[in-house]
Amino acid sequence: MENNRKILLVEDDLNFGAVLKDYLVLNDFDVTLAKNGMEGFEKFKKDHYDLCILDVMMPYKDGYTLAKEIREKNAEVPIIFLTAKSMKEDVLKGYKAGADDYLNKPFDSEVLLMKIKAIIQRKSSDVKTEQVQFEFKIGKFHLNSKLRFLTFQNDEPIKLSPKENELLKMLILHENDLMPRELALTKIWRDDNYFTSRSMDVYIAKLRKYLKSDENVEILNIHGEGFRLVVKK
Repeated sequence: MENNRKILLVEDDLNFGAVLKDYLVLNDFDVTLAKNGMEGFEKFKKDHYDLCILDVMMPYKDGYTLAKEIREKNAEVPIIFLTAKSMKEDVLKGYKAGADDYLNKPFDSEVLLMKIKAIIQRKSSDVKTEQVQFEFKIGKFHLNSKLRFLTFQNDEPIKLSPKENELLKMLILHENDLMPRELALTKIWRDDNYFTSRSMDVYIAKLRKYLKSDENVEILNIHGEGFRLVVKK
C-alpha cells in the first residue's frame, strides 16, 4: 500500500531531517526534504505528494502558515505536524490549520510510521467511498454530496457548507443507527473537546432546520452517545 508514496518533509533541523528522511526511505517512501517553510511550499507546488510532514517552529515561514498555503492548493493531502510544543492551544491551532495528526518531539519513529500508514490508508478508502457513492436519498430529500446540494422534492436545492455536508453524509451512512459523537468530531473537526462539541451541536441544529420539511425524517440526540438519523419508511 505504501510503496512509492511521496512524502514532503519540511524540517529546519537538518540532522534530524536527514535521519528521518533515511528512515522513511528505508520503509519504501519517496521523500523530498525541505529545510524551511518557503522552500517547502516551492517544492509542494512543483510536485504531487501523498502526505506532508511539517515541523511547526521554522524560520521564514512556520508550519501553521505553510499548512494553510498547502490547504489552499490541495484540500485533501494529509498533513502531520511535528512540534516540540505540547500546549493544547498549539494542538488546536494545528488542527485548525488543517492537520490530520500531531506528534510531539521527541517521538518514536515507529509511531510516526504507523500514523503515516493509517492516514494514507484512511484517505484512500475515503476517496473510494466518495467515488462509489455521492448521491443519497433521505425520505423526500436528495443529497448530492459532491455538489453539496440538499433538495426537498422539487424545491430549490439548499447549498450546504462543507461541514454540514460531511455531517449529514455521516448521519446517512449510519441511518437508523447510532452515529457516535466522537467519530464525527475526530473525522470532521479533527478534535474532540468542549468547543468542537458545541460547534457540532450548532451544525446538528442547522441540519434539523433543513430536514423539518419531511415529518418522517428526524435527527435524535442519544444522550452522552451521539446522534441517530431516523427515517420512517
